[in-house]
Amino acid sequence: MRHSLKTILQYIPWLLLMLGIDAFAALLLWIADVQAFYTLFGVILLATLLLFSAVCCILLRLERKREAAFLDFICNPDEYHEELLLKNFASPQRTSLTRLGKILREHQDTAAGLKTQLAEYEEYVESWAHETKTPLSLLTLLLDNRGDELPAAVSFRLDYIRNRMQESVDHMLFYARLKGSRKDYLFEYLPIRTCMEEVLEDYRPLLEERQFRILFGPAEGGTIRCAPPDETGTISVMPDDMVYSDRRGLHFLLSQIISNSIKYCKEKPVLCFKTSVKDNYYILCIQDNGMGVRSCDLPYIFEKGFTGDSGDGRKQATGMGLYLAKEMAKQLNIRLDANSEWGQGFEIQVSFPVVCEK
Repeated sequence: MRHSLKTILQYIPWLLLMLGIDAFAALLLWIADVQAFYTLFGVILLATLLLFSAVCCILLRLERKREAAFLDFICNPDEYHEELLLKNFASPQRTSLTRLGKILREHQDTAAGLKTQLAEYEEYVESWAHETKTPLSLLTLLLDNRGDELPAAVSFRLDYIRNRMQESVDHMLFYARLKGSRKDYLFEYLPIRTCMEEVLEDYRPLLEERQFRILFGPAEGGTIRCAPPDETGTISVMPDDMVYSDRRGLHFLLSQIISNSIKYCKEKPVLCFKTSVKDNYYILCIQDNGMGVRSCDLPYIFEKGFTGDSGDGRKQATGMGLYLAKEMAKQLNIRLDANSEWGQGFEIQVSFPVVCEK
């Protein structure tokens, strides 16, 4: 109704002119013969209303036909749809529409060419990443089977190189996966502690080299405070609760958080995990006692390419790790929240919506 009214208002000057002509004709009749005017007044009024309604209906129908033809032309700016569109417009407007069609077809051809180039580039990058996994697998096999035969320093350096290469390849593959039009996520119920231990195992050499202390338990404030280990060495065991997510995506998200904690650690590094349930969310809190992030940088740490001004430790940062983690979290319907005090550590809360198992 509102759209129809807006369409009619476009023609209001011409409609008022038509009503003015009718009023002028009625005035002339009144001047010529008052008796005839009063006799024919009802007929004149009825005819005016019918004519006004008929003109409005014709205008609405014409505008709807034009709008439909224009939308079809915008979606498919080929010569066939252009010809259909031109039939609904007067000659002065056809020149502009013909020029518009030519420009749209040129842009469409350019976009199609760029889309093809982008698809070929993505295919090449993904192919390169998968090919790179072969020497990485061989290096992993060498370190697993012959690591004891190598000097400890050499073994560590090779393992460090392998981890960095694997992390870069994973960044590339998951970036392509996030930007792709098709998704292949498999959502299932996953044990959260088991997932964390799998990620920690991937980074075990680096964690051991930096002498990280891994704690599964509560953390308070900005400083790590966890209960001392018992006789079995277990520290406030975090329950292996189930969350509903995609295993590969969750593994990648958690690995980016752990990688950041390793990169920006200080002396006597500590990595602590705790869980809680709040507002229908299952929350995994990952906290370290590293250099942290300045308060002015904290709102922007999930932005693409942002590295901030948080000291010499971030000079080699790419600003992609937490960005990709945030993008993956969006895909998995996970919420990420960060807290930090400069020099006192960094904390990320990974919030999973509670999904009841059927």
